[in-house]
Amino acid sequence: MPNGPLIVQSDRTVLLEVAHPDAEAARHELAAFAELERAPEHVHTYRVTRLGLWNARAAGHTSDEILGVLERWSKFPVPQAVSVDVAETVARYGRLVIDRRDDGELVLRSTEPAILSEIARGKRVAPLLTGRVDDTSYTVQAWARGQLKQELIKLGWPADDLAGFTPGTPHDIDLDETAWHLRDYQQQAVTSFVDHGSGVVVLPCGAGKTLVGAGAMAEIKANTLILVTNTVSARQWRSELLRRTSLTEDEIGEYSGAVKDVKPVTIATYQILTSKRGGAYRHLELLDALDWGLIVYDEVHLLPAPVFKLTADLQARRRLGLTATLVREDGRESDVFSLIGPKRYDAPWKEIEAQGYISPAECFEVRVDLSHSERLEYAAAADDERYRLAASAPEKLAATRELIDRHPGEQVLVIGQYLDQLEALSEALDVPQITGATPVDERERLFQAFRDGEERILVVSKVANFSVDLPEASVAIQVSGSFGSRQEEAQRLGRLLRPKESGHTASFYTLVTRDTVDAEFAQNRQRFLAEQGYSYRILDADTIAA
Repeated sequence: MPNGPLIVQSDRTVLLEVAHPDAEAARHELAAFAELERAPEHVHTYRVTRLGLWNARAAGHTSDEILGVLERWSKFPVPQAVSVDVAETVARYGRLVIDRRDDGELVLRSTEPAILSEIARGKRVAPLLTGRVDDTSYTVQAWARGQLKQELIKLGWPADDLAGFTPGTPHDIDLDETAWHLRDYQQQAVTSFVDHGSGVVVLPCGAGKTLVGAGAMAEIKANTLILVTNTVSARQWRSELLRRTSLTEDEIGEYSGAVKDVKPVTIATYQILTSKRGGAYRHLELLDALDWGLIVYDEVHLLPAPVFKLTADLQARRRLGLTATLVREDGRESDVFSLIGPKRYDAPWKEIEAQGYISPAECFEVRVDLSHSERLEYAAAADDERYRLAASAPEKLAATRELIDRHPGEQVLVIGQYLDQLEALSEALDVPQITGATPVDERERLFQAFRDGEERILVVSKVANFSVDLPEASVAIQVSGSFGSRQEEAQRLGRLLRPKESGHTASFYTLVTRDTVDAEFAQNRQRFLAEQGYSYRILDADTIAA
């Protein structure tokens, strides 16, 4: 295309002209293998990374398809160096294979002896190997399957793991499809995962990730351990499984701070799995309590670092990661790739919206000003205090009131980071608040009151970022966030994306203090949603009165 919306540069950055009529079509295809780095108003900058290319390859895209996207939408010819680099990077995936011999011993294979010899001499790989079998294979330490994959990806040679999985103890699980069926994209996600036995499914919030988990469980029909972010999420999983599958209450156990109940299907929190006593993990026995045939990692982008270490020892178990975004703020996406598995299915947010399965949404950035005295205090503050001062600007309270008044009758979430700010908002608006200090039973009561329409407005902390099902919430007002967290921004918009019986379009407002670090962090937070095709309209707080 001689006048496309992309400019592909030799350093593997790709510029997208936002106003171009083909920008959305190009963005949709580009997102399969490139990551958005910067999203100013007119030109967005993507980067084609090695991990992005390998995830695309694992999801079934070839280098010819990837280069075809760049060539089809580029304004100018794609630099030859980029074409060669993309083809060679994609070709690295799968040239090393982890397999299992007939005697059950793990082996590292390659049809290219030179590559295998080079890898085997590496100081971090050599201790994981037990001996050379022939020119094309080495035997591997029985415990080292996960660690070997981590080391190989660091060296730029992601291995294809074909060593298989333990079947686990059989347990009959069926979907109760008398009143519902898996949507086409959910079935495709289940099929892609089951065909490989490990990996990550990426779906927008509200698109039914739990149902993909249930579908995988029904296909595999074995004891299942489900790891979730918190107790509220655990109980929502339990409720969905009871409603959507043949499982009964006697077959589903909860393993959390409050309950230690191991059943054929057990739902545990990350927190309990990573809790320590005397320097040792207290609940590791859960990982071997039953012969699990499947481990489900909900919100895998939040997987705590200690769980990576534990997961390295679970490579013989089938592993399904579920998430709305593979973005990790700690940069450990390669560990998700190595230890949970590569991306197996990815449905862009706007694609699911177009099918009517998630609500359309409008995003707004509402800018407020500090008063003169607050500006002086901000200027004199230490760097680590400036964000708190800017994010907690008192002017955000008045703006929040005005935004609520713009949406009479709609259900509203006011979301923030700082507890004193949330308490002030709760008192001023005379509405309940939910924070980490709120007992689980009280959280569930308030969430249910919100679902039932008894409470129209809730003030919530980050405890509501994940795995909370509030289908009729149509307005979110974000008063402060976790610095520049892209995944948090995505999760907070995700609270609004369940289709509404009311028919309301979702409205996501983020309040930003002008000319402060609050504005800088907000721009970074917005990157992931911009990558999904959402744009932010800029509003001035002085002009939003209904």
